[in-house]
Amino acid sequence: MRASNWNHIVMIDIDFPTLHGIGFKQHFVSQLAAMSPPQRLARVTEVQRDWMNLDDGSAAFGARHLRHSMPVAVGDWVLARPHGGEHWVDTVLEPLTRLTRRTPAGRQILVSNVDTALLLMGLDQDFNPRRMERYIALVRACGVAPVMVLTKSDIGSDAADKIVRLRERIPADVPAVALHPAGQLDTGPLAPWLGAGQTLVLLGSSGVGKSTLTNALSGSAQATGGTRQGDDHGRHTTTARSLHRCPGGACIIDTPGLRAWQPDADEHELALSFDDIAALAASCQFRDCGHEGEPGCAVRGIVDADRLRNYRKLLREARRSEQTALERIADRGKWKVLMKAAKQRGRDKRGG
Repeated sequence: MRASNWNHIVMIDIDFPTLHGIGFKQHFVSQLAAMSPPQRLARVTEVQRDWMNLDDGSAAFGARHLRHSMPVAVGDWVLARPHGGEHWVDTVLEPLTRLTRRTPAGRQILVSNVDTALLLMGLDQDFNPRRMERYIALVRACGVAPVMVLTKSDIGSDAADKIVRLRERIPADVPAVALHPAGQLDTGPLAPWLGAGQTLVLLGSSGVGKSTLTNALSGSAQATGGTRQGDDHGRHTTTARSLHRCPGGACIIDTPGLRAWQPDADEHELALSFDDIAALAASCQFRDCGHEGEPGCAVRGIVDADRLRNYRKLLREARRSEQTALERIADRGKWKVLMKAAKQRGRDKRGG
């Protein structure tokens, strides 16, 4: 296949079948029309300080990049040019999707051009429905489809009851897959998301089995840790994000455990994952009902109380991330005044 601009000034050859095997999509073709050859189109499989590993569908190779000039993440498509016996990355193509989070230093890109996020959670002490809800809301806000993957049913207590509890509060349109223990891992249940040209990312806490699943899906041999004695948690082994090719034509990105994931989304994007709350809220007596103590609330008492608290927490985080520094200071000042007034009312009631 050959892509060109209307004036036929620049032309870049694209071996679409080969590139499709590592996730290339038609979306990127129009961006290549204005690029200047000779350059090599490839996908980022790993990023280090000033070096990245790339794959052009036929071969893997390394290239240098300037970190301050453009952010690059695993999963990005880039153009690399030969320079002094090495390759240098000149251009990063605009991604279809990007998983991002807020950090004290600003926005951090986790991975790019992902179709599906496999959200891993153990049915042992790792079980945490609130964290799963957070992951679902945040990947959906980035335009990525979530799939819950439940592991460690062999060492978890009340595994069947936990699955029922999770299914009761998670939206029905989010698929859930329970995998066998690592020693007998059956990847068949994940087949619907492993089609040729698809890209998946594994997200979850440290030791939940992401590297083990990556090995099973890709046939690679990454190091995996055993289970710690005392708390059943797996040992953390993955220290950097990396993209691996699967025999069936999909790509999978392994990631380190996420300790925190602050929303990089607005209120509307987060609310999409809590549409049950939004539907009920339409019947609340007050349009701006906060579903706390207001009369005529149609949400409180119907939606799981912990799910509702989780929703409110995510919205508060999203609002804070959109505030300027001065707005945050003013907000803190307002709450200090309210808290002081509440304490004074309490003292007045006690007569002191």
